[in-house]
Amino acid sequence: MDQKEWQKKGEGHRGRLRDKFLERGIEAFTDAEVLELLLTLCTPRRDCKEPARAALARFTTLAAVLEAPAPELLTVQGLGPNNTFALRFIHAVARRYLGQRLEKREYLRSSREVADYLNHAMRDLKHEIFKVIFLDAGHAILTEQTVAEGTISANTIYPREIVKLALQHNAAALVVAHNHPSGNLSPSEADRRLTRNLYLACTLMSMPLLDHLIVGASETPYSFADHGLMNEIRRECAAIL
Repeated sequence: MDQKEWQKKGEGHRGRLRDKFLERGIEAFTDAEVLELLLTLCTPRRDCKEPARAALARFTTLAAVLEAPAPELLTVQGLGPNNTFALRFIHAVARRYLGQRLEKREYLRSSREVADYLNHAMRDLKHEIFKVIFLDAGHAILTEQTVAEGTISANTIYPREIVKLALQHNAAALVVAHNHPSGNLSPSEADRRLTRNLYLACTLMSMPLLDHLIVGASETPYSFADHGLMNEIRRECAAIL
């Protein structure tokens, strides 16, 4: 097979991938096919199947490939600077898209949309941050704000400051979140104590704390509400309130 025949065959395969997406959507694709098609957009006249497979073999999942730092992507055979830039840019666009989609959306009790956004925004951070998501009376999201970075504990998060911010935003309820760079999503006793303190401060202002989410390497953040810990904290605080 000469160069022209090889190129023609490759272009035919790319065309079939594009047609498959247009006709059946991304649900019909494997992670390898998604990554291959992404790579074809910035790699003219070169087979992208093997680099896509090599990247997945190295990082295991499509999400992990998109979140990988540029120096690590460049260690994958077949991925050059243009491919690496494209993958990092796509990941950044996805984060912005999810962030904008989050604003003024109805907050779901399952925390699904919020969890999806937080995964993209926080899971690959190497240091801890603490975010507050401010909600209106209909549980639509008003805005979000990072209120602390570094070691997160009851000694570094001040409930009165969070309540003050909530009043400035005219919030009626809150959701808070922080990340565990270690990947272990189990809430520590310090996490529970912090949540209890925040719950008390917010409830005293008739501004319920609906959930506390912990983000890590898992696909789904740990939700205090979904695991029954918010109800447990509510019962513990009932005697005080």
